[in-house]
Amino acid sequence: MPRITRRTALTAAASAVTATALTPATTAAATDATTARRPGTPKLNPVLRCDLLTRVTPRHNWLVTAVAIRYAAPIDPRGDVIPPSSFQVTATVGGKTAARTVTRVYPNTAAEVDDRARPGRPGDHLIIELDPGDTNARASGATDPLPLDRAYAVRQVADVTAHGNGNGNGPVLAARPFAIRNDGVRTPVVEGFTSGSFTDSTGFELDFRLHQPTGYLRRPGAGTRYPLVVTLHGGGEVADNNMTQLTANRIAVAFAKPERQRRNPAFVLAPQIPLPRPMDGPDGTDWTDAKVRGALVALIDATAAAYPVDADRLYLVGLSSGARGILDLLPKQPRRYAAALATAGWGDPSVMAGIAHIPLWADHSVDDPTVPYKEGRFGKPGTWTLMNALEDSGAKVTRGEWGNDLPKADFEARSRALLSQARRTGSHALFTSYPAGTTPVNPHGAWAQTYENDVVIDWLFDQSR
Repeated sequence: MPRITRRTALTAAASAVTATALTPATTAAATDATTARRPGTPKLNPVLRCDLLTRVTPRHNWLVTAVAIRYAAPIDPRGDVIPPSSFQVTATVGGKTAARTVTRVYPNTAAEVDDRARPGRPGDHLIIELDPGDTNARASGATDPLPLDRAYAVRQVADVTAHGNGNGNGPVLAARPFAIRNDGVRTPVVEGFTSGSFTDSTGFELDFRLHQPTGYLRRPGAGTRYPLVVTLHGGGEVADNNMTQLTANRIAVAFAKPERQRRNPAFVLAPQIPLPRPMDGPDGTDWTDAKVRGALVALIDATAAAYPVDADRLYLVGLSSGARGILDLLPKQPRRYAAALATAGWGDPSVMAGIAHIPLWADHSVDDPTVPYKEGRFGKPGTWTLMNALEDSGAKVTRGEWGNDLPKADFEARSRALLSQARRTGSHALFTSYPAGTTPVNPHGAWAQTYENDVVIDWLFDQSR
């Protein structure tokens, strides 16, 4: 019988925990053993928690962009950069395990990504940023969120030391012989939306998410009234999860992110059309369907009545079939809304004269194969034809065309010039077209930069009924 030594026992113990998440007690024991064998290695710092950090991106939807590990004690590399090669991350998604690319590693005071050029500050969290271009970076499938709890494994494969203390190498974090798995998944901004459902007088139900401005939450009885932004998702987000209307496309989160809310505090309402039910028949899967439209109007009315909403600053924002819904709803309530943004939509040219007075900024890719720019879909003309009809009714339409792949600063400069032109001519209808081949990922995704465009969003909030 082979003799079991202390060394082989430690090796076996380390192997047994390689693929499992460890409790602080287990972590402490394993690290004590390691430091006992290697005097002078970094001090014990048990892991308390590990979370994935996800982000709703303008062009690639919902992605896992970082891992946040919380330690028992603060981490301070004393100004040194932690090499990304110190950590290895793998993701098991859809039954397949593959590596994620580590791009930056730094400590922080909270489980938050730091977008600065020199990120991080001493704190009890370690942020491991991942390349969003990895093929296995997605946090959702075609519609529903992916099951990502414990799907990621993080291994520290090299000691982290610091030279900035003036005494040579300083201990920071020791390499560990096991993997840490994520406990949960966090999505900043999205987590700030409350979840609810609304049933109208006919019994038709819409799930929704609602962002409430910080000022209202702190002082709900202060008497301040806020704008209400209603965001209408596209056809791909028809679902029963009350999630993908926020995460599948960057639309609602653009109005709820902290920097925008500091500038324009507002309620943001994001309803979701449910999956078809047998009782609904063909009526109930699109914003223009009578049941859906009726429930949407009732939900907006109920929200405006229940919260301190400024009735003169109601805004409609939508993409694809959401834009179609806007162009269908505005003529039916022509005195209700202060302004609208409609991206890659289609509709009925005969009703455009009824909304000629409403400030509208529309955009569309010339080579959109899903909702054609001119001919539209299901026999309904696209944005180009609708804006022509608006102009034929007497409205002044200010038009611009530039690449949807321009850098943000250039894109916004073009938008600013178009808006200046509109103001000089007294126009409140603007139309941006994107030439063929310039919309990233998919030509239908004309909204790639729409809701990252501060010029457009500022314009929207400037409007009042």
